[in-house]
Amino acid sequence: MDSERRAGGFETRVLLQALAVGLPGGLLGLALLWAGPYSAGVRWTLAALLIAAWWALASTLQTRVVRPLRTLANLLSALREGDFSLRARPAPRLDALGQVFEEVNALGGTLREQRLESLKPRGDPMIVPLCNRRLVMA
Repeated sequence: MDSERRAGGFETRVLLQALAVGLPGGLLGLALLWAGPYSAGVRWTLAALLIAAWWALASTLQTRVVRPLRTLANLLSALREGDFSLRARPAPRLDALGQVFEEVNALGGTLREQRLESLKPRGDPMIVPLCNRRLVMA
């Protein structure tokens, strides 16, 4: 597990994979740009814009993948700590990630109900009289 953290985390792998997806198109764009009848200034400017757009799109993809997973980790951490009040925002569509958030919300609701049910007095003969006693100050 430590070697995986040193080699790069999930976020880094997602970014590298997003960059790899855009690599063939970026290289083709650069090759066509350099093969065309453009001046050096135009080539370098368009190459910089192409690389910047490629990086921006890969970073956006990374954020769109990682942010919901971080939200899910925070929700599960809250449930582990006994905070059943946190809920994920309802998903606009029921894709796989939306279903996961709905299930985590349902789990939080179930755990909250179970916690509240366990705190109700049950009518145990040892507990009820203690709850109904009044303190008399002399």
